[in-house]
Amino acid sequence: MRELFDEVAGKSPLDPEEAVRRTARAPRRKRFYKEAGWAEKEDGLAITLDGKPIRAPSGRPVIVPARAIAEAVAAEWNAQQEYIDPLTMPMTRLANSVIEGVVDRISDVAADAAKYLSTDLLCYRAGHPSALVAREAEHWDPVLFWAAETLGAHFILAEGILHAEQPAQAIAAARAAMPDDAWSVAGFHVMTTITGSALLALAFVHGRLDQDQVWAAAHVDEDFNIEQWGLDEEVAARRAARKSDFEAACRVIRIVRPLAG
Repeated sequence: MRELFDEVAGKSPLDPEEAVRRTARAPRRKRFYKEAGWAEKEDGLAITLDGKPIRAPSGRPVIVPARAIAEAVAAEWNAQQEYIDPLTMPMTRLANSVIEGVVDRISDVAADAAKYLSTDLLCYRAGHPSALVAREAEHWDPVLFWAAETLGAHFILAEGILHAEQPAQAIAAARAAMPDDAWSVAGFHVMTTITGSALLALAFVHGRLDQDQVWAAAHVDEDFNIEQWGLDEEVAARRAARKSDFEAACRVIRIVRPLAG
């Protein structure tokens, strides 16, 4: 069980793309259980297979904070056919990541996500063509204006890859607006690493952008290039895998943020 759950989780609980790469390489395992579910515990809901609690590779039981998360994780296990396909289990991977890599080091994980504020995607703009420049401004400027007006975080823009030193005050203001509970921090970290923007993740957490708006903003450049040159199958597969993890992170944040107050 622990070996299987390690495969589902991936090598690093903080790197969803590495998890996808690892699970794609792992040998397939046959489904060995009849039904997945959950059981109420004092500290949350335990995920079960045939009534027995699942344990992470460290031996800790997989306890989730809300029924909606328990239902989603159990549904992934119940959806497996003859063989278990970890690539179809993003909520399970995220839950395991929280248990294994976040609950004991929330501040470290949050700090790792906050590093993106120094080189945030939204601050580095194309110089040409004009259509791309306009599209970046359309998707990214409202978030930067929101961060400045609402969070007091005034970021500096740069063209191309020329580094722009961001004001310490801006980084501190944005960092203070990040979530601080384990599940939200885990979701925030996944969103940030996939999009390349902690500011987009902040806009989602605070309700400034919805899930689809964040995804579109994070892929302005990529979508522009796809329109010009098309999309090959390999890139499409990687993008679909990223989106699956992105959607799981958004789902968890939407569920737990009201609970976290």
